[in-house]
Amino acid sequence: MVAGPAVEPAPAVSLTDRLAGWRNRLVASPGFQRFAASFPLTRPIARRQSQALFDLCAGFVYAQVLQACVRLDLFRILEPGPRSAAELAPRLAMTEAATTRLLGAAAALKLVEHRPGGRYGLAMLGAALLGNPGVGAMIAHHDLLYGDLADPVALLRGEAGPTALSRYWSYATAEKPADAPAVDVAAYSALMAQSQHLVADDILAAYDFSGHRRILDVGGGEGAFLIRVGAQAKAPALTLFDLPAVAARARERFETAGISARADTVGGDMHRDPLPEGADLVTLVRVLHDHDDEAVRALLARIRACLPAGGTLLIAEPMAGSPETARMAEAYFAFYLLAMGSGRARSPAELTQFLHEAGFSDVRRLKTRRPMLTGGLTARVS
Repeated sequence: MVAGPAVEPAPAVSLTDRLAGWRNRLVASPGFQRFAASFPLTRPIARRQSQALFDLCAGFVYAQVLQACVRLDLFRILEPGPRSAAELAPRLAMTEAATTRLLGAAAALKLVEHRPGGRYGLAMLGAALLGNPGVGAMIAHHDLLYGDLADPVALLRGEAGPTALSRYWSYATAEKPADAPAVDVAAYSALMAQSQHLVADDILAAYDFSGHRRILDVGGGEGAFLIRVGAQAKAPALTLFDLPAVAARARERFETAGISARADTVGGDMHRDPLPEGADLVTLVRVLHDHDDEAVRALLARIRACLPAGGTLLIAEPMAGSPETARMAEAYFAFYLLAMGSGRARSPAELTQFLHEAGFSDVRRLKTRRPMLTGGLTARVS
């Protein structure tokens, strides 16, 4: 007798699975949907669920409305005061009808608001964007991401070919990144510098840098973070380590900021070249989530080797693992970094495990003001 193929046992079904299955069958029923939409006690829930589903469908359109407002500099134009569509149309180089359409959409998204006399003024969201030019730079940058996400299934299957985002920082994945010319690093480095201030401010509010002797910022870009630290903590000397062409841009920024006497730069590849020694604090600001696990483990081990006993490592970046960061980490960054070609947002628990493997101890979480924007961890060398 020939034995038939082995049959795998059915997976165990938990009580949670059974309850979720019952709930989903109920919600999927057209009859129940009609009932829920009309019954007074369930009507608010049904409406919220319908709105949430519609927002998911329309999310790309919402993002493009925001993109149009940023590209047209609408918020800056409205900063002095409210304007009518007729007044704005020539400034935006659009017809009055198109201007009215954009203003209506922006008002619906609470970026602008209706004012008396048929005028439109800044709403709170628009004013917040106006006060954070780095956010506007990131929104404009999303043109590349939107193109890469035109076929999300092909991107997930690895069938999309080279992406626009991967080409944007292709020097970082080249065979010899340290040889990248200045022109290749300019766009990405400038973008990171523009969008660094909110992260820097939140970390400065969560951690006291004044007790350190020398701070080494690995992958520090154009120095926006160290400039912020230097303005608040007068005692520590500052060293920035990044690719030579990037470090040269940081050196110019240090001179402009008037801190070149206490801030120096070292050019090199953080994955291959020796890291500068002598610092009692090493910072990694928005660095690890750009890299895959193997590269992260190797970098942490290299940092552990360059720190003295009692030295500290500070990690600041978007982190997964909590309800308030779930959309950012598991949806936005999951696909953004997929298009970039490497990396993922990690939870504090995952990073803690990596730190212990590298030889760090006393890992602690920093309580940041806006966890969705950035989380923080510190670890020490025993």
